[in-house]
Amino acid sequence: MKILVTGAAGFIGMHTVKRLLTDGHEVIGLDNMNDYYDVSLKQARLSHIGSPNQFSFVQGDLADQETVTSLFRTYEPDVAINLAAQAGVRYSLENPHSYIQANLVGFTNLLEACRHFETQNLIFASSSSVYGLNETIPFSELHHANHPLALYGATKKANEVMAHSYANLFGLPCTGLRFFTVYGPWGRPDMALFLFVKAILAEQPIDVFNHGQMVRDFTYIDDIVESVARLVIKPATADEVFDDAVPNPATSTAPYRLFNIGNGYPVPLMDYIVAIEKAVGKTAIKHYLPIQPGDVMTTFADTTLLSEWIGFQPNTPVTDG
Repeated sequence: MKILVTGAAGFIGMHTVKRLLTDGHEVIGLDNMNDYYDVSLKQARLSHIGSPNQFSFVQGDLADQETVTSLFRTYEPDVAINLAAQAGVRYSLENPHSYIQANLVGFTNLLEACRHFETQNLIFASSSSVYGLNETIPFSELHHANHPLALYGATKKANEVMAHSYANLFGLPCTGLRFFTVYGPWGRPDMALFLFVKAILAEQPIDVFNHGQMVRDFTYIDDIVESVARLVIKPATADEVFDDAVPNPATSTAPYRLFNIGNGYPVPLMDYIVAIEKAVGKTAIKHYLPIQPGDVMTTFADTTLLSEWIGFQPNTPVTDG
């Protein structure tokens, strides 16, 4: 198939592009190459993809409607995978407008292009951040997620609702993926893994929030990519047993699905740090701090629905990852 991947120079984007190319698809990558972090890392990721005949890269902004329309007119993708977003919970406290442009305006442009060019399958990144105040563990797509704690999570929840409206009005198959703390090679430098490793190797203190009393469902990048690759060939469909009186938040009478993609095995932050210490052969100097605004104590994914839909669920333990 011909597949558009937005955010192609990003962490998850690069890995996704490489997998889709390996599977024999033609891939069009879109990225605005912004400077939220060092652009040279994004350029290096693109170099790692290389220039195979079936890969085309377009530098442009999803928030620019003309760019998106032109791209769809030129390539007419069968599938669109939206991995472009302004990431980071804490940064949303400092620069909220960048989240509105990238995550809301950009997503609207993508929905409109998919509608008018009759894209067969839209897959988009959501986030475990949508669960917010929900403390029912493990997090299930069957739970309502109406209380995000920061603007980042709010924009991701908005994406889910926006996608549903297009699935309902125009029959656009939409699949939303709630990613849980993704890590692995080529990750963003502001991710905990890389902040910790860099500080430990330099014998500088690491910031440990909530005094280490946090739990995360760390999900290895290969498991994310495997899930996406399988969803490419299995678009969302309407739920034939959807009950209007007791609506299922994860499905619809429209072609719409939501899935958690997490390891399903939450790890205490201190255990994660120990695993890093063993990997690098050094002990961390720990600087304990209170919990930060917008942070949640625990994330834990129920991946039952994902497993039932694609016959796969993430399973890479932190010690291997």
